[in-house]
Amino acid sequence: MKLKFISSMMIILFCMSCHKEQNDISSIRMTTCENTIDDLVGWEIFLDSNSQVIKKEIDGITFKFCLLNEQGKPDTVFNEGENFSLYFSVTNQSKKDFFYDGYALAFDEQFLRIYNSSNFDFGKSYNPLPQNDIGIAAYPFNDGDIYIIKVPWLHEKSSVLCAENFWYESIVQKPLVKGFYYTNFKHNFYFQGQQDSNTVKTDSIDFKINFKIQ
Repeated sequence: MKLKFISSMMIILFCMSCHKEQNDISSIRMTTCENTIDDLVGWEIFLDSNSQVIKKEIDGITFKFCLLNEQGKPDTVFNEGENFSLYFSVTNQSKKDFFYDGYALAFDEQFLRIYNSSNFDFGKSYNPLPQNDIGIAAYPFNDGDIYIIKVPWLHEKSSVLCAENFWYESIVQKPLVKGFYYTNFKHNFYFQGQQDSNTVKTDSIDFKINFKIQ
């Protein structure tokens, strides 16, 4: 009987430990000199979420990811045939100055791709134009600076456009039919400071937005 009681207590303690780990999956741990996110951090918007915007801050760096309707407001439910834009921004509110290539993310193959609930890949609505490799020092990211990437899903024709901070060639896509969709990408960010103690690195951060066409 005593052995059974001890076994039951061990099972309860193990379950409590697992539950705590699941709750802490998006927690941020920092080191003293170089700020680092340990393991995978997941930020996701569900259709029943209270907010339609992912807006998170890490050591004074604010990440924002959302979909915008034709009125420019964040949303996750769109009418069939309605256009929408994919929006991502990084803002420096750390009171520190960095170097950061905000254009690099646009060249990530997974960035701003659209999938349906069956994981069918609809691709992207843009093709980033080649970027000259001129060194990280050419991209100051000072306190108060913001990088914005905003790309509509539907373009009337193929043309060269500017998405706030980078130039791209538009890809003509068809309107999405009624159904459930998502956009998802993982990326690790690196903000190089003038001194090593100011450098901010992250491991892979998982961004995901679920949305609906009705």
